[in-house]
Amino acid sequence: MAKNEIKRLLENSKKTLDNEYENSSKTIKDKLQSAKKKTLDKI
Repeated sequence: MAKNEIKRLLENSKKTLDNEYENSSKTIKDKLQSAKKKTLDKI
């Protein structure tokens, strides 16, 4: 029983981390895009 519960908790943690990674990488890409646009606009 404890083994299954630990396994389930680990799977949930992995899903959460994957989601957070996706969100943060998307945010970073968006920031890079806006920075590029601002730089190009200045030139």
